Amino acid sequence: MRPEAASLDRLLLRIRACRHCANPPSGRPLPHEPRPVLRVSPTARLAVCSQAPGTRVHASGVPFTDPSGDRLRDWMGVTPAEFYNEDRIAIVPMGFCFPGQTEGGADLPPRRECSQLWHSQLFAALPQIELILAVGSYAQAWHLGNSVGAKLDATVRDWRKHLKRKEGPRILPLPHPSWRNNAWLKRNPWFEATLVPVLRREVQALLSQEE
Repeated sequence: MRPEAASLDRLLLRIRACRHCANPPSGRPLPHEPRPVLRVSPTARLAVCSQAPGTRVHASGVPFTDPSGDRLRDWMGVTPAEFYNEDRIAIVPMGFCFPGQTEGGADLPPRRECSQLWHSQLFAALPQIELILAVGSYAQAWHLGNSVGAKLDATVRDWRKHLKRKEGPRILPLPHPSWRNNAWLKRNPWFEATLVPVLRREVQALLSQEE
């Protein structure tokens, strides 16, 4: 095993054993036992970076096993087998564990502790990533920093600038594929007409590269 792969494996063991949010120094603990969900490898050139697992993913341990995942895979133009090949595609949510729900049944925001504790270390161990799909405003805020727009709409509309950036992995900002964004998609038909074809070309170009 290459030294960098062994180092990544050690980091993943620490992340998957993390129980920080079960008894955090401040704030509310998770309402359930932590179950970090992520998929990375030292060979994946594409990273899907989204929000946090939902109830189904918390139960299965497999990301995007829901209608949102079906829509995202359709946008990307990939099969489930391609999507879940972690040698090719990394999946790194902003929060690794299901954060729980509000009284109204909506998912809570990703826990901030994940990005504070792990994300810088993790992406430093993944220098081969060439393209990040920043899915939703939480991922966009972390990965784009000061380049993020005032609202998700502005960030996604500025996708050409982020895709052409010279430093670090290129970034393609996307709305979250949840049904909650159906109204946004209807108001913005340009997304599926203009950005989705580019997304599919970028994804296929990376997946077709030889190791």
